[in-house]
Amino acid sequence: MRAKITYFLTAAVLVVFFVLVGGRAVAIMQLGTPLGIGLGLAALIIPLIGVWFLWKNTQFVRKANKLAALLDSEGALPVDELRRTPSGRIDRDSADEVFAKRRAETEDSPGDWRCWFRLAIAYQDARDTPRARKAMQRAIALHDGKPVPTA
Repeated sequence: MRAKITYFLTAAVLVVFFVLVGGRAVAIMQLGTPLGIGLGLAALIIPLIGVWFLWKNTQFVRKANKLAALLDSEGALPVDELRRTPSGRIDRDSADEVFAKRRAETEDSPGDWRCWFRLAIAYQDARDTPRARKAMQRAIALHDGKPVPTA
């Protein structure tokens, strides 16, 4: 729940920022000078890219949450199997074991979105966000029946 609140607050702040920057860009363009129009158009690109990024990220989160709900309904949500040091850091040997298990599972069933989802969660637990995101994108694509590029 805390993550949802944080996400919505961040999204709201970004939307306010996009509106403010977009308003300034339009105001600069209304000066009517070639330089003003050029700067205004350039400044208008920032909120447009930001809105696109926010939209794509929101879609990703919604689809990942949908897959999590499906696995939950099946009773197959993965659990955090990583051992931790007393300070809370992940034990590297434990991470290697879990990743080896998840990778083997994924290699055995490369077309199963559930395997890719569990691999993504293992990466996220280990704070490897880029790999977690790629694995989750693959899980979403497989679930949606979209073509998945070979690695």
